[in-house]
Amino acid sequence: MSIAPRMLPLALLLGLLPVQAFAAPREPVEVKLDAPAVSPKPMRVRLWLPPGYRARSAARYPTLYINDGQDMEAVGLQATLDDLYRHRLIKPMIVVAIDMPQDRMAGYGLSDRAKGVSVVAPTKYGAVGANAQAYSQWLVDTLVPYVDAHWQTRRNADSRWLLGWSLGAINAFSVGWQYPRAFGRTGAFSPSFWLSTDSSDARAVQATRIALALVETAPPPSRSRFFFAAGDAEEKSDRDGDGIIDVIDDVLDLMQGWKSDDGRVHQGLKQLGYSIDIDYATKPDASAAVFYRLPGGEHNQKSWARMLPAFLLWVDGTHGDAAMQQVGDTATLAAGGMRENGRKTGLRSVLNGSL
Repeated sequence: MSIAPRMLPLALLLGLLPVQAFAAPREPVEVKLDAPAVSPKPMRVRLWLPPGYRARSAARYPTLYINDGQDMEAVGLQATLDDLYRHRLIKPMIVVAIDMPQDRMAGYGLSDRAKGVSVVAPTKYGAVGANAQAYSQWLVDTLVPYVDAHWQTRRNADSRWLLGWSLGAINAFSVGWQYPRAFGRTGAFSPSFWLSTDSSDARAVQATRIALALVETAPPPSRSRFFFAAGDAEEKSDRDGDGIIDVIDDVLDLMQGWKSDDGRVHQGLKQLGYSIDIDYATKPDASAAVFYRLPGGEHNQKSWARMLPAFLLWVDGTHGDAAMQQVGDTATLAAGGMRENGRKTGLRSVLNGSL
């Protein structure tokens, strides 16, 4: 295993945080780890350490892992963390961003953990997910133990989370669903839930969507929680003709269940006993699975940057899920101790994607 940790220069931002002398480091720690079954070259992983992080101190931090780590600058990770820390909307966390595998289409996708195999999806772009099982196993069995051994993490699933977008999102969901002892919360932005085992026509795609089949066949993780997000301007495709674009329709089907052309009713998260919230942007609650619809959101990094603050607040907000239910009630927020005007508008800005 090739491991080359290095600490890049730190930038101290005095005065950014109200009660802390120093902000989070402006540059991440970078390591490279071998992943021979996934990539011929070592995988680049970068870690953003939280404000006040000190090696060998007693403090332990939750950890957020993110697929497509090469996009962190494009989605404004550092600026978003700074803003949310400044307003005390999230607790300090360690962010672990994993650059995409050299063959992204092969590395990201779905797997069948029980059988130990990838579930390959044929698409017009080529096969997707040929190395998904190998990547998922490397993430859980190599990267997570390495991070836990070298940084001050809370070593339990409730404090370890996973996020991805597009192909990285469907992979994150697959891992979150099948490895609940590794990751307790999972975020999926613009997830490629259209991936199917039969892409011969629209009806075949609808009937053989892999992520939806995974929900029906793999044992549901009892304590895991899921945050789905999609923009309402990501595409125009509507394969089942119900007036809802596919990226949103696929998420809603996975959450609420769906009926196939043969009349069969397929289970979604709701039928498996999950509490769901399909309107989290305007009526947030503490459901186990939530859907955040971004007005005007497209399938790109700019829109994922707008989704990121809402996800970070959901995954470990300082004020918790209960406070998110009160976002629209200024009086309640004020009574809860949110005295600064900027902090009140901060919560609204998070949910409407304008932070």
